[in-house]
Amino acid sequence: MKQYYSIINWLENNNKMAYSLIRIFLGLALFVRGVILSLDTATIIRLAGSEQYYWWYSYIIVIHMIGGLCLAIGFATRIAALAQIPILIGAVFIIHLKKDLASPEQSLEISVLVLVLLFVFFLFGAGALSIDNYIKKSKEKK
Repeated sequence: MKQYYSIINWLENNNKMAYSLIRIFLGLALFVRGVILSLDTATIIRLAGSEQYYWWYSYIIVIHMIGGLCLAIGFATRIAALAQIPILIGAVFIIHLKKDLASPEQSLEISVLVLVLLFVFFLFGAGALSIDNYIKKSKEKK
């Protein structure tokens, strides 16, 4: 039981790490989404319903991949999150709201969750485990 309380105490003292772990997971998930879309551009065209704006699909793929990696490592986090926000707004309000909300393939709730998390990281930054935090601390020491 002592070991249990020791672990709980450590987790409570290091709860700021949870924020960074969520950012790392979100960044990796967005990166993987970008890779998946780059391997199957027909899927994104099918989701959007048109080939008219191919440049937009390219933007989505590049931003998911580069922005996702930046989020994962915590580098230029606010910029990376900001670049992703228009994509998720489009996913929520243009793609997912058109579909039946009760359908099994619906992922509106996931898109809204990702959008909210991107706003959180845009507003509050990267957290403790990040290159942004390392750069900030380095500048403060000078």
